[in-house]
Amino acid sequence: MKTLYFECRMGAAGDMLTGALIDLLPDGERVEAVSALNSLGIDGVKFAVETAEKAGIHGTSVRVLIDGAEEADWMPAHVHHHHDHGHSHDVCHEGQEHHHHDHGHSHDVCHEGQEHHHHDHGHGHGVCHEGQEHHHCVHRGMSEIEAILCGLSANENVKNDALAVYRLIAEAESKAHQRPVSQVHFHEVGALDAIADIAAVCFLIDRMKPDEIVVSPVHVGSGVVRCAHGILPVPAPATAEILRGVPTYGGRIAAELCTPTGAALLKYFAARFGPQPLMTVGAIGYGMGKKDFEAANCVRAFWGESAS
Repeated sequence: MKTLYFECRMGAAGDMLTGALIDLLPDGERVEAVSALNSLGIDGVKFAVETAEKAGIHGTSVRVLIDGAEEADWMPAHVHHHHDHGHSHDVCHEGQEHHHHDHGHSHDVCHEGQEHHHHDHGHGHGVCHEGQEHHHCVHRGMSEIEAILCGLSANENVKNDALAVYRLIAEAESKAHQRPVSQVHFHEVGALDAIADIAAVCFLIDRMKPDEIVVSPVHVGSGVVRCAHGILPVPAPATAEILRGVPTYGGRIAAELCTPTGAALLKYFAARFGPQPLMTVGAIGYGMGKKDFEAANCVRAFWGESAS
């Protein structure tokens, strides 16, 4: 049967998983796949794909551009206590290209014909940084994120997979902050970045149609991450919550190697976690992170046939 194996010796983030899946494709199919990703219909979002090198290994790096720029280093999540007042919880994720703060909650499948919300329909509460444009000070609620995912130019399988992945993140953030999901709103730019990563991985996996996905134990990193409101241990609380029941380990690398988005995608799609199964490998893909470490900062994907 067709088997996809993710090796996560350097953790995982949404952009790294996207890069690994694109890198698996034959050269002639990569341009077509990237064009399809850029036609998913997420307003203002573009995928930029390029070759990158880490520790002598070449692979694919994916950048999510929002109105032509990459996401900032951190984006605050906004938790509502009352209708007009809120406390800002900063969810920081360092050590990978994208520091995802993507949180959504979905109970229902997408309805045919449902439109997605545009940039200026986000929720406007929250802390903005001096000098930012108004567009970048907008926060989104769960229903708005669901609407964007339901409005993707993709089939229902992709939409429903993306909603389910977002649900894992939303529930983890809700538990970490001890607030209902309905009270959590997230910075628009961070939300769009995460929506793009999740939609891309769901789209590419649906395109490949593996019979089974197996994932290695996940390296989460070690140390702490500094946020605007304090210092958090690695893995960050939401990531740790998502990875309950998943084999993980730390190590000497003092950085957050697994983001909530990466954790949620792996947990949702993995049939099981463990060593690479006995398989005949037909293609190997490398999805590169942005930071440099002593070890090659990448997710490695193996695509091939295994016994049923």
